[in-house]
Amino acid sequence: MLKPYGAVGLVPTIRAAHSRADIGRNIDHLEDLAHGALWLSGLDVPVRLLVIPEGALQGFTDEALDMDPKEFAHDHAIEIPGPETDRLAELARSMNVYVMAQAKARHEDWDDLFFNVGIVIDPRGDIILKHYKMTALAACERSTSPHDLFDWWIEKYGRTLQAFWPTVDTEIGCLGVMMAMEGIFPENGRGLALNGAEVVYRASLPNPFVQRDVLEISSRARALENNFFVLSPNIGPIYMGAQSTTPIDAGGGNSLFVDYMGRVIGRQRDSNGSTYIGATIDIEALRYHRESAKVTNWVKDIRTEAAQLIYENPIYPKNLYLDETPGRHEWYQKQVIDEQVRKLQDSGIWRRSGYRD
Repeated sequence: MLKPYGAVGLVPTIRAAHSRADIGRNIDHLEDLAHGALWLSGLDVPVRLLVIPEGALQGFTDEALDMDPKEFAHDHAIEIPGPETDRLAELARSMNVYVMAQAKARHEDWDDLFFNVGIVIDPRGDIILKHYKMTALAACERSTSPHDLFDWWIEKYGRTLQAFWPTVDTEIGCLGVMMAMEGIFPENGRGLALNGAEVVYRASLPNPFVQRDVLEISSRARALENNFFVLSPNIGPIYMGAQSTTPIDAGGGNSLFVDYMGRVIGRQRDSNGSTYIGATIDIEALRYHRESAKVTNWVKDIRTEAAQLIYENPIYPKNLYLDETPGRHEWYQKQVIDEQVRKLQDSGIWRRSGYRD
C-alpha cells in the first residue's frame, strides 16, 4: 500500500537569464528555498515530491524580449542531462525526493531549434522522464513542439501516447507533465490520463490569465475530468533586466494543488516574494475512487469512436519547423495566427465579428 505523502511546490523569485551562466544563481535560490520548504512541510507528513515551476531556471527572456529563436537555441538553451539538471539531481538525492521541473533545452538531433522540456528526477538522481511541451504560449513562445516536427517525431519515437504524452511509474504513483498552456487544451490531460497518469505537473501561467482564474479553472477541470492530481505552483516575482532592481509580478500568484475530484487541497495566493505550496497526496484514495465510483470516474465512459470525429480534419498545421526555423513574434502573427483565424472563418466554424473592417 502506498502511504499518503507530502508534495511541495516552490514559488521562487526569478532573475531572467540573459546568458546560460546566469542560470546558476536561480538554482542557488531554488536550493535555499527547497530546504526551508521541505523542512517545514515535513512537519505534517513525509515529503516525497518537489515541484519546481516553469521558468524557475531561465526565466522567460526568449519570449518577453522577442529573441531570435536560433540564437536562443545556441546560446541560452541547456542540455538535458547537463550541469543544470545535475544540480537538480543532487537536490533530489540529498533530500530523498522526486523532483519535477522544466527548462528550455536543445535536442541532440536539431541544432537550430530549442524545446520546452519537463523532467522527472528520482531520488537516486536519475532523469526518468522527459516531456517535450506540445502546446506553447504560441503568440510569443518559439519553443518547438513535437507536432511541429510531427512526421519526423513519429519516425523516431513512434505513434504512441508515450511518444507525445509520456508517463512514468514510480513508487509514489504514475507521474506525467502538462506544462502551462498545455493545461488549457483538454487533449493534453486526456493523453496523460489514458497513459496512466495519477499525478500531473502543471506550471506556470502568467497574467492576465491568472487574474481571470484561467489557471485555476483549467487545472481543476483537467483534474476532475481525468481523476488525477494536478500540481500547479506558479512563478514568483521576476527581475527581467540584467541590472533590474525592481521585480515584476508576471505570474500573479494563485498557486494551487488539486485532487482527483477537482478540489483545491493546497493554495498559495502570495506572489510578492519567494514562498511555497504544499499538500498531501493520497494515491490509494485516487485508485479506490477510480475503481468504485459509478459516475465520477469519467474516463471509463469516453465514447472514443464518436469523439474521433472531432479531430478528423486538421486545424493547427503540423511539421511547421521541419524545414525552417521559427520566426519572431511579428512573423508568427502573420504566418500562423492570422492564417489560422482566417481558415476557421472561411470554413464556417467561426463567424466574422462586426468590430473589424
